[in-house]
Amino acid sequence: YKMNSKRLLTATFCLFAVLGSVLAQDVSQAIKPSQWTLQSCIDYALKQNITIRQNKVTAASTKIDVLEAKAARQPSLSFSTDQSLANRPFQQSASTVNGSNIVSTSSKTTYTGNYGLNASMTLYNGGKIQKNIQLQQLNSKIADLAVSSSEKTIEESITKIYVQILYAAETIKTDQNALDLSETELSRAKQMFKAGSLNKADVAQFESQVSTDKYQLVSDQSTLANYKLQLKQLLELDGDEEMNIAIPDLATIDVLSPLPSKSQVFYAAVNNRPEIESKKLSIDASDLNIKIAKAAYLPTISLTGGMSTYNVSGSDYGFMKQLKNAWSNTIGVNVSIPILDKRATKSSIQRAQLAKQTSELELQDQQKTLYKTIEGFWLDANSAQQQYVAAKEKVKSSQISFDLIQEQFNLGLKNIVELLTQKTTLNTSQQEMLQAKYIKKKKKKLLKNYHGDKITLK
Repeated sequence: YKMNSKRLLTATFCLFAVLGSVLAQDVSQAIKPSQWTLQSCIDYALKQNITIRQNKVTAASTKIDVLEAKAARQPSLSFSTDQSLANRPFQQSASTVNGSNIVSTSSKTTYTGNYGLNASMTLYNGGKIQKNIQLQQLNSKIADLAVSSSEKTIEESITKIYVQILYAAETIKTDQNALDLSETELSRAKQMFKAGSLNKADVAQFESQVSTDKYQLVSDQSTLANYKLQLKQLLELDGDEEMNIAIPDLATIDVLSPLPSKSQVFYAAVNNRPEIESKKLSIDASDLNIKIAKAAYLPTISLTGGMSTYNVSGSDYGFMKQLKNAWSNTIGVNVSIPILDKRATKSSIQRAQLAKQTSELELQDQQKTLYKTIEGFWLDANSAQQQYVAAKEKVKSSQISFDLIQEQFNLGLKNIVELLTQKTTLNTSQQEMLQAKYIKKKKKKLLKNYHGDKITLK
């Protein structure tokens, strides 16, 4: 009793330990940061994203396929039994009575039981078992690479959306500054109208400019909300859930930092991108499939063995005695040599060879796509960098021009159209500078990711 209690306590402790670890894991996955940075978004998505989780389930399934392939080396063992009743309703029997032969008909039912234990083991089949193990191991690696590829994809998608959120947030700041300036100008215009320096039409134009700036602010706020919704979808978050995005201060010096070489990024990506490695492994898997198909031309040698016995009703011996007397052991070697298979093997080989050609073409296409993607990122980043320099100078000159025209307007030397036109030019140049800044930021981070570096906003 003490021993049973001890075992029960141990089992209970182990059960709670396992449940505790599972619950702890679930809790850790469910924890959401109070403020979402780029890294916390990526970390959360790697645990919660449905596509990644589906690919992990598929990868786990391939591990089972590897174990199954290895188990093909082991012998198979099966037990079989057959229990049957046989009825002979018109069975005839002859007997002699007083020197006369008498034939009688009777119904007889007999019971038979057969028992067998059979085993077999493949000794040679052209190397199919070993090659299939290698093939399943390659498929498992490809499935793991699919997980890595989906993780890379989600990292890139989050980075793109996150940088767009930063861009939208800074655009809203610019819009708010423009609106504040327009409201200040409107207030001054109303004072000038009271003083008789401006007419009512001029004041109406200032009011129209305030309305335009308000509309632009609302529009950009809607754009920011849409980007946040896209980010929530990537993180598998509810659309109504509140999300506090961390808005870091991106240094201007990063915008002007040099870009890595296109060829350098490409050669690094060829060696570290999971989608490229997956295509290379697919070619190796095709080679194994060709060898497996060719193995069908070779003989298969198997070792077989078995034990069997039976019992019948109506015997003079008891059940156990019958089993003992009928016991038999067998062992043998089975050799199967293919001769004609209606072209099945040749067709399998040709299909496997064509599949290899397809895998090689897919690798070439993937490499071309990779280079095209990297080149596009590089050209966009380089162009944005140059545009940023030009836009920065344009903002500087536009600000100076606006300040001068505003002073002249206050002195009555410039009209309202010239003032509002220069204000629009200033706002446009500020937006162009912001756009170039964040395009360069986004494309450079994606280039670094393809180079194999960790994605950060620094």
